[in-house]
Amino acid sequence: NFDGTLLNALAYHFKNTNQKVENGFGYLVHRIDKDTTGLMIVAKNETAQTVLAKQFFEHSITRRYQALVWGDFADEEGTIEGHIGRSTKDRVAMAVYPDGSQGKSAVTHYKVLEHFNYVTLVECRLETGRTHQIRVHMQSLGCPVVGDEKYGKKQDGTQVKNPLGRLGLHASRIEFVHPINKEVMSFNAPLPPAFKEILDKLCRQYGVDLTV
Repeated sequence: NFDGTLLNALAYHFKNTNQKVENGFGYLVHRIDKDTTGLMIVAKNETAQTVLAKQFFEHSITRRYQALVWGDFADEEGTIEGHIGRSTKDRVAMAVYPDGSQGKSAVTHYKVLEHFNYVTLVECRLETGRTHQIRVHMQSLGCPVVGDEKYGKKQDGTQVKNPLGRLGLHASRIEFVHPINKEVMSFNAPLPPAFKEILDKLCRQYGVDLTV
């Protein structure tokens, strides 16, 4: 894509704020799915990128996501462990291989924030960062993320109605050690309007007082 990308936006931002960036648009340290909102880390130089990438490799960076998923959970919190690799049925999708026969190790810790009868708001903490990890792990529990067109289909292949109009997955918090001064940096991102609107509606419907 030649336009409309994150790198285009970063180049415009750095140019208009007169910030010194080695290559003009920064270095992406990690990725999030295209339809996921929230926080990402961008380094201003290659040295910082290397240090931050090492933190990701060592799993020392804390990343928390909020996900609105279909269904309910028997346990209020838990850990999902299962290798994630390319699906044998759909090569553009990922799948969980609990026996470890394929893919790479993936660990997601989850905690239920609120039950809304037919949907649940959960917080997910990534220990690893595999492609589509939260989405695939939630699907493996029978609780796909609301609005997930790839992993949220019914058994007959039809799409589940999406009240959000987008993917119900948000990178809400990230914490890492600054690559230069070694200070612990913590950032939080509020829910996007559409996500917050549907959550407020659910809270009113079920008489829930929720702060996220």
